[in-house]
Amino acid sequence: MNSRKTVVTTLGGLIAASVLAAAPPAAAPTQVGFVYVSPVGDAGWTYQHDIGRKEMEKALAGQVTTKFVENVPEGADAERVVRGLITGGAKIVFTTSFGYMNPTEKVAKAFPDKFFFHATGYKTGPNMGIYNARFYEGRYLNGVIAGKMTKSNIAGYVAAFPIPEVMQGINAFTQGMRSVNPKAEVRVIWVNSWFDPGKEREAALTLISQGADMITHHTDSTAIVQAAEEKHKENKNLYAFSYHSDMSKYGPTAQLSGTTHHWGAFYTKTVKEVLAGTWKGTNVWGGFKEGMIKLAPLNKAIPADVKALVEKEEKAIAAGKLHPFAGPVVAQDGKEKVAKGKNMTDAELGAMDYYVQGVASTLPKK
Repeated sequence: MNSRKTVVTTLGGLIAASVLAAAPPAAAPTQVGFVYVSPVGDAGWTYQHDIGRKEMEKALAGQVTTKFVENVPEGADAERVVRGLITGGAKIVFTTSFGYMNPTEKVAKAFPDKFFFHATGYKTGPNMGIYNARFYEGRYLNGVIAGKMTKSNIAGYVAAFPIPEVMQGINAFTQGMRSVNPKAEVRVIWVNSWFDPGKEREAALTLISQGADMITHHTDSTAIVQAAEEKHKENKNLYAFSYHSDMSKYGPTAQLSGTTHHWGAFYTKTVKEVLAGTWKGTNVWGGFKEGMIKLAPLNKAIPADVKALVEKEEKAIAAGKLHPFAGPVVAQDGKEKVAKGKNMTDAELGAMDYYVQGVASTLPKK
């Protein structure tokens, strides 16, 4: 009896071993790398990308592992970091700032069997895609709120670099503000950095001292919202709009709303396509309709009629019935950029290098 049991067990073991030997080895998870321009922190541009990374990793659990490098300067050092991720085992790399475009392209050409995706740029390749969000849609609605709420008719805008994406935000905010308040003007200070909380704060305080009672930014930190919250105690009419993230914990009284970014669904879809071998190029530019941007919660200080207007216009933008750059769009110098009855094209948006009427500042010379 004991002998037979041993044989059966042994045969069972041999059969199991045979099955195991015949089964293909389990595929190792694919490594996905991310390059960030600023620290992850707890709010801002990089923070939102990192939320997207985590969402993708969770959705594709067991299929991928992820790795990120934060606070990477744009330029030559970025190329070193992207190469390092690839030689370290990554098959897919997402580079998340405009200044990474050329380094990403260079590494993509050197590693044709790997995949690269660059945020906010315009260069593509056989193994390199691009992606961006229509942030200007949220900016327009932030401007509508600002135009309704301002007492001084002056808004302040702290900006990073004069590239089309940033110009779209400034001009969309101005278009929205003046759509409900033709007397409104927007003043801009450029800090020439994506992340410099000290400079950002200094710029915000300067704009406030010049009479701005609505203030927003296209930089990565929470400095503007924090400055507004601090000054709100002295001026109850002073409010802020956050960018990238909901920053209301830094400005519970001063933040009226904001424009927030959401990358998780895009990262998940793109990586799934690469893993499945179905990726055929990526040139994504999504807005409210695709869920890539959303408004931050509306402050209770916003009157009910203004909330209703914003909610109505958000639906209209998502449905394609309202365009933030519907004609007539007139540049600061008086030249008509978009005629009445037409909307600005994506190509025109991508080449924007001027202020619209309503911006009171002068563009820095190239």
